[in-house]
Parts: sequence; C-alpha cells; structure tokens
Amino acid sequence: MNVPLKTPFNKPFLVGKELAYIEQAVKNGRLSGNGPYTRSCHSWLEKNVGTQKALLTHSCTAALEMAALLCDIQPGDEVIMPSYTFVSTANAFVIRGAKPVFVDIREDTLNLDERKIGEALSANTKMIVPVHYAGYPCEMDSILDIAEKNGLFVVEDAAQALLSTDKDRGLGSIGHLGCLSFHETKNIISGEGGALLINDPKLMERAEIIWEKGTNRSKFYRGEVDKYTWVDVGSSYLPSELTAAFLFAQLEQSERITKKRIELFDRYFEAFGGLQEQGHVILPRFDKASVHNGHIFYMLLETGEKRDALLNYLKSKGILAVFHYVPLHSSPAGQKWGRAVGDMKNTDNISSRLVRLPLFYEMSPPEQDNVIAMVLSFFANP
Repeated sequence: MNVPLKTPFNKPFLVGKELAYIEQAVKNGRLSGNGPYTRSCHSWLEKNVGTQKALLTHSCTAALEMAALLCDIQPGDEVIMPSYTFVSTANAFVIRGAKPVFVDIREDTLNLDERKIGEALSANTKMIVPVHYAGYPCEMDSILDIAEKNGLFVVEDAAQALLSTDKDRGLGSIGHLGCLSFHETKNIISGEGGALLINDPKLMERAEIIWEKGTNRSKFYRGEVDKYTWVDVGSSYLPSELTAAFLFAQLEQSERITKKRIELFDRYFEAFGGLQEQGHVILPRFDKASVHNGHIFYMLLETGEKRDALLNYLKSKGILAVFHYVPLHSSPAGQKWGRAVGDMKNTDNISSRLVRLPLFYEMSPPEQDNVIAMVLSFFANP
C-alpha cells in the first residue's frame, strides 16, 4: 500500500532574490557565462572560502574534470581516493585514463583514512582526492604531508563542504585545488552547478584557459591581449548567467541557510542521544577544531537489516529517509577500472548500516518533531 509522502528527504528552496536576479540577468542582455553575476560569485567564494581564485562550473563533476586536466592526468596514472563517495570522484579521472585506487574510510569521520594512504602509493601515483563526507574535514595536514613527500597533487572533493572549516581554513581551500557542488541536494543551490577553487598560483592561468574552452578569451576581455585564440585543451565548463544569478542570491544568504541547517542537525543530535547511550545507533562525531555545515545528519544502526527496517518503517509513515553510497570498489565499473587497497571493511560495514534523515532549509519544527517521534517509536517497538 502506497503511503503519501509527507516529509521528503530534500526540498529545493528560494531564500532571497533568486528570481529578481534572474530577471535582471535577462534585462542585462547577457545570458552566457562569465557575466556580472558569475564574477560576483567568484568574488564571494574567494573571500568567504579563502581560495585564491574561484571559477564557477556547471557541476562539481565538471570541476573535478578540470582538476584532472590541470594536473595533467594521463593514462596509467593512479589517483588515491575513498571508495565511499559519489561516482564523479572516480569518473573525472577514469575518463583521462587514470586508475582510481580505493582506500578504506575511518570509523569516526567516514572520511578517507589517511593512515592507509601509504600502502596505496605506487610509482604511478599522481594525486590524492580526499572527500569531506557530510561537510566534515579529512585529516588534511597529514594528507598534505604525504603529498609533499611524494610529489603528489591534492584535490579536495568538497562537494558537501561549503562553509565547513578545519582549523579556520575553509574546506576546498587547503589542497592544490578544491571542488564544490551547488546541486539542488546541497546546502547552497543553483539546481546544477559547481566551482573549481584554485589554491596553487602556478595553476591559475591555465585553469582560466581550460575553463574558457582552451582559449585565452579572459585575457582578451581584460585587455591583456588584442585578440583571443585557441592555446590549450579545454571545454565548455561555464554555467550560464541565469545559474550564476540564482546562485549569487543564495550565497548572499549563506549564513542564514547554514545557521538553520546546523540548528536542525543539533535538534536531531540532542533528540537521539539516548538511542546512542542505549547502543541502538552511533551518531556523528566531531573535532572541536573543526566546524561543520549541517549538510547531512546520519546515524549508524547495529546491522544492515535494522537499517533497512528503519527506512521501511519511516516510509510507511510518509517520511523519506535514505541510505547513501554503494561502495565504488565493489561496483561493476569500480572493479573494471579501479583497484582497492586492503580489506575495505569499514567502507563495506558502514555503507550497509548508514541512514540519512530528512534535513532541508524549509523544514519546519513540526515536520522535524514528527521525524524524531517516528524514529524513537521504531526503537521503542522493535
């Protein structure tokens, strides 16, 4: 029997001047990329994330693909990454002929286990891609140290991590490059969208060329050359001004959006503390030196069977809670193009037990109270 959905897992939203800015972009007569709203987004990201240069892209996938081009990833190169991530983290490098090398995750943060990177290194290793799961930072200092000793690039997959910090450093601003997402499932949205953050000055000029289809058109617009031409590889990575206009309106309200999401996160955390004490669930664990952005509220249940039972129970009550990634190392494409290092026991175990609860900007207190009540009732009546 189908039960009407009362509470979705996610809900796209308007929070400020999105529609007004889109209308203004049309009136400006400039709908293609790299117009006034695009440049406003770049400035905002550079200031608020702490990157030296930001370039909007049409997705985080595109930003990762740009990173592969910028770092000159070639067939046979190896890229170390967690298996517990979205397919784009691997695909961006596979299409350049590289091999993803999957490393297990930590039990506490669900991030790439930096202690296992050493055994994944080979003569072909070119890059490490730490993924900041749920907006919580990887152990970046250790990862940077490994990269420096071995001459490797570090590209942060910060798709979920806008405005999260690690020791006062914005996630995405720490490695050589960082990649953000503004997909409608993220905290700050533009429907589809992303950004490449360039933190290494040596990569800045070429990043702009790759972004502009392999041309030096940006230099032409700034009056630095008298004409523009094809000078390097590249592609059409720019989003339209309509996308940038929507995004800039959201960025202007980012503090408000993040504050609301953290409040929702904290209410869940407080409500389920008793379940953790009773051994029914494990809640997220955080380091005081870091600030997360309230992107995901997850719980780890005792078994996969218990996780599935909770998801089905909530669905029967009109609440959409979901699991997350199917590990890449055990997927058909992962087995074809990648290789795993070690037994991947944390990845396999955690992926089978994880539940994500609804959390979105317009979630009302009564909606959240109902989710909390239904979760508690599930454990009260096993």
